[in-house]
Amino acid sequence: MVILIAGDTHTGKTLLAQKLLEKYKFPYLSIDHLKMGLIRSGLCQLQAESDDNELTAYLWPIVREIIKTCVENSQNIIVEGCYIPFNWKADFPSEYTKAIRHICLIFDSDYVNKHFEDILRHENAIEKRRPSNLNPSELRESNEHNLRQCLSHGCRYLLIDDNYAASIERFLSEDIL
Repeated sequence: MVILIAGDTHTGKTLLAQKLLEKYKFPYLSIDHLKMGLIRSGLCQLQAESDDNELTAYLWPIVREIIKTCVENSQNIIVEGCYIPFNWKADFPSEYTKAIRHICLIFDSDYVNKHFEDILRHENAIEKRRPSNLNPSELRESNEHNLRQCLSHGCRYLLIDDNYAASIERFLSEDIL
């Protein structure tokens, strides 16, 4: 089984991957780690601050083939990151998609308005990040965009609209496999 966790920055993709690792004992791959490994190695011309579309175009083909290899070998993995395209299903035959579960984490605009300071306070819950220049307006806009894309592409999503921990726990209580 392959579990894909998508979503915008700061939505808790890595935290959810960690919780799923604990629940299912599946290893996980952070696409950010892959990105930084490629950048730091000098094997690509990308920069950490490159445009998300450019990063997705470069990283997704690599991640897609890792996913195919896991499915072909009946191996379990959780893959999390911002660089999973909304039309990801188009890259896999149906026999592959049967072994893939996808979820996109999305903050409701009201959640961002009410909990922006909490979002920033938890940005280092799993990974140690540099302080960000994240602002509520951009975060609301990008999450609204992601919701529209999920609806347009028929992607499963978890709308975080009030209590973050309760939203994640509800998702974790489901048997997604």
